[in-house]
Amino acid sequence: MCIHRSLLVLPILFFFGCATAPPPAPKAPVFYPPLPNPPRIQHLTSFSGAGDFRSESSTLVNFIFGKESADDQVVVKPYGIGISKGRIYAIDTRGPGYVIFDLQRKSISPVRRTGAGSMQKPINLAIDDTENKYVTDTGRDQIIVFDKDENYVRAYGALGKMKPSDVLVLDDKLYVADVSNHRVTVLDKQTGAELFSFGGAGSDEGELFFPTNLALTPDGYLLVSDTGNYRIQKYTADGEFVRSFGAVGTGMGEFSRPKGTAVDRSGRFYVVDSGFENVQLFSPEGKLLLFFGGSGNNSEHLNLPADVEIDYDNVHLFQEYAEPGFGLEYIILVTSQFGLNKIDVFGFGKMEDMIYGDE
Repeated sequence: MCIHRSLLVLPILFFFGCATAPPPAPKAPVFYPPLPNPPRIQHLTSFSGAGDFRSESSTLVNFIFGKESADDQVVVKPYGIGISKGRIYAIDTRGPGYVIFDLQRKSISPVRRTGAGSMQKPINLAIDDTENKYVTDTGRDQIIVFDKDENYVRAYGALGKMKPSDVLVLDDKLYVADVSNHRVTVLDKQTGAELFSFGGAGSDEGELFFPTNLALTPDGYLLVSDTGNYRIQKYTADGEFVRSFGAVGTGMGEFSRPKGTAVDRSGRFYVVDSGFENVQLFSPEGKLLLFFGGSGNNSEHLNLPADVEIDYDNVHLFQEYAEPGFGLEYIILVTSQFGLNKIDVFGFGKMEDMIYGDE
């Protein structure tokens, strides 16, 4: 005889009476640096699928039947990450497409398109002031644009001309990390015409080898993850080389496989290292301040991380995850391409009643 699973719920509830599943033991907050040092970064939460938005009413059902985490996951292999107006946008290279985590509605919407807007191997994205999404696709060799309602708008580039890994929108220009030509190509945002490029294959200062990610500093400089040369390079918006940070190695401030990078309003910059499986934080002058993440199976650990994003506008949606007394200045989103947690959220801030030194 076949009995539907839902019919078992009432007898089980009757058996347990008014009792509920005992709450899990509270987990100690994860800070960097750890207490009793004055902490600057806390691991807040993570997102991978529908289960991350379940209500508390599902606790008993999960206790009885187990959490179906494999079915919940909607992000298979994320790379690029962005956030705007309460929504997290995660590029899924295996989707292929991107997934929207709506933090206010507590809903998830995978975006897959056919026809002119189809995505073959999306890698990164940028979001402009009008909520347009610029998605780099190394399968199409193009940058595909979707509007605020996720409708296809247009595409930049042509097959075989470039292989865009990342894109940065700056005024009326698109800065594109081109991994096939080892350079940054600058396009006119309106026409798509190539305006100029800089870099070029090599390991000398100003040359690039497999540039993967881009970031903009508060004072208008461009940071490029020069992945093949194990460093971060700094340029003016006109493409003039300024300086480089880091080198290959296993020491403090050195890199194994630098990828995603992001800059806060004070000029401190973050670099994801997928080889070390951590994120390193540097001063504007390139001094290592701290690192976080690392390999492991705990919730705060990273598994082949790819990208990092900083956001000030949606802090109010994450303060509830912070330890009491730890005030958030901004949030830090990090993607992991493998493991259970696909998107980890960290918070940068200060603990009240603790003394912090000069930064």
